[in-house]
Amino acid sequence: MSLRIAIDIGGTFTDFVCLNEETGQVIDEKAHTTPENFANGVINAIEKTGIDLAQTVYFVHGTTVVINAVTERKGAKTALVTTKGFRDVLEIGRANRPDLYNYFYKKPRPFVPRHLRFEVDERLNYKGEVLKSVSEEEVVEIAKKIKKEGVAAVAVCLLHSYANPEHERLVGRILARELPGVEITISSDLIKEWREYERTSTTVLNAYVKPAATRYLDTLQERLEEMGLKVEPHAMLSNGGTATFARSKEVPITLIESGPVGGVIGAAALGKIIGEDNLITFDIGGTTAKTSLISRGEVKITTDYKLEWTPKFAGYPVKTPIVDIIEIGAGGGSIAWIDDVGVLKVGPQSAGADPGPVCYGLGGTEPTLTDANLIAGRIDPNSFLGGEFKVSLDLARKAMEPIARHFGISIEEAALGVIKTANNNMLNALKLISVRRGYDPRDFVMVAMGGNGAVHGPFLAAELKVGKLIVPNMPATFSAWGMLMTDLRQDFIQTQIMPVIGCDLGRVNAIYQEMEQEALAVYEKQGISPEDIVFVRTADLRYIGQEHTVRTPVGNGIIREEDLITIRKAFDRNHHQQYTFSLDYAPAEFVNFNLTAFGMVKKPEIKKMPPAGSLHDALKGERVIDFDEHGRLMSKVYARGMLGPGHKIQGPAAIEEPKSVTILYPGQTLEVDDYGNLIIYTGV
Repeated sequence: MSLRIAIDIGGTFTDFVCLNEETGQVIDEKAHTTPENFANGVINAIEKTGIDLAQTVYFVHGTTVVINAVTERKGAKTALVTTKGFRDVLEIGRANRPDLYNYFYKKPRPFVPRHLRFEVDERLNYKGEVLKSVSEEEVVEIAKKIKKEGVAAVAVCLLHSYANPEHERLVGRILARELPGVEITISSDLIKEWREYERTSTTVLNAYVKPAATRYLDTLQERLEEMGLKVEPHAMLSNGGTATFARSKEVPITLIESGPVGGVIGAAALGKIIGEDNLITFDIGGTTAKTSLISRGEVKITTDYKLEWTPKFAGYPVKTPIVDIIEIGAGGGSIAWIDDVGVLKVGPQSAGADPGPVCYGLGGTEPTLTDANLIAGRIDPNSFLGGEFKVSLDLARKAMEPIARHFGISIEEAALGVIKTANNNMLNALKLISVRRGYDPRDFVMVAMGGNGAVHGPFLAAELKVGKLIVPNMPATFSAWGMLMTDLRQDFIQTQIMPVIGCDLGRVNAIYQEMEQEALAVYEKQGISPEDIVFVRTADLRYIGQEHTVRTPVGNGIIREEDLITIRKAFDRNHHQQYTFSLDYAPAEFVNFNLTAFGMVKKPEIKKMPPAGSLHDALKGERVIDFDEHGRLMSKVYARGMLGPGHKIQGPAAIEEPKSVTILYPGQTLEVDDYGNLIIYTGV
């Protein structure tokens, strides 16, 4: 047997997908996430399937260990070494407060306290030219002070090191020599992009999580090898690619959104198969709801990610390429509560995996979105997780009583209020990723995934005026499936400001060639041959005098004068898309040169399903489902496993499968395509 395995850790469940390359059989499984030791949840999921890891030819893992270490402040004691005069850059941050008129606003608290921030009396100018050299004696003295503090990790971020990394590398070598056993991170190994605050923040966060990520990945790899795994495991990266565990331990900050991006990549792969280039992904799990947008088959990547950002908190910038995802605390385990002025809220607090929603009977006491869906009849208590996990309607109703009592309404009405509130939160997220970015949702197809995606997706798609919704096979574990569709990926960025027309073509071509050589060296360590590497070039351009940039495609090979005109026209088009205007008469300039290097790996072949039998065979029965403004309606219930190509269902209905349920509203139509996907026409 040749098995390809993907495992995705979520806030509530750990998802497992296994493809047998010889038979085409796909096994998917869920196990409860184990926050006290995430590796246990991974091992539990594998053991539930009974598969033999010795037969594995590819293993990829999406992990939350990095983002949890940051959000829970459980990283290593970290020091920062920076250029003289820049010790407080983390404290100063940016002046553009997210909540301008909030007099109680507090700046983000640095992960490195001031007494652990040290200065080196060196200086480069913005071109990377040396103005003052590094003193080795000074760095040795700094190392002695760091050693006395018992620091486990050091971040090194010197001014303008993106233009010339030599000073940083020298400081890094001295610290590594003087501080054995201490993890050293230098910024130029992560990013070669300007903006000191963002670069310093990213470097510090990488250092902060590096010991924890290394311990976790080493421990998991050891346990997997004990179970028979013989191949090098891979980790899902935030940029939508993968890397070996060995590479991931060097730059663990690239794992900060490791889990959620698998579903986006899977949706992009699915779109290519069924001929849909414009997609809005919507992934509702147990803890959060996540959405991303794919335009013309292209997954959107950003380097403006801010960890813990809210409309009232500036967050912590992470200047590495990350799939552009909007994530909110609105999942099945999100807790419904009444705020100080008596308004119903849902999330962001979550019951998580332990104790989970009240209906689980594991000790939870506060009502959640899952409890509300159970009361509304959208979830069958006898079919939850294929019937292997019993949930209690009585416990859910009891938990909802305080909310019903507060508003003087019935328990059923309170449950609908919870669902409505959660839907409004989700709808706002969907608008942020589409309408607020200049995209018309009517031009897109929505892909619903996650355990709760198909429960809420049909309603939200109709509200957003999206005409077609796709519920893929195995929606509850689709993010893990998406990981099997990913290639290895590394992103390289080099800041170099110069005009587009009249630029130094020799320097431009040299920058791309240098990045390609760096990519080849990275992949050589991971055992990827040059013929399996594909390069994609882009550049960040702006009109002279502007602050923001727009990413623009750049062709491979030697760039010539005539190519600059093509690049400039593409920039004008992209600028108009994002900002509704372009200044084709104004001079433009390059700011960053970007290279994405893909290491191509073998992917599962998606096969068409055989012809379907009778639709009547798939009918399980009927039950009453509350459709809010449509009322409580008797609805047919179908077993998804019995549906096949050509089957059509009219709403109201429910389509159940072991780990998810699709709710089809009145007036909506569902068809099963050749690959077994549920295609819902929302009626808008």
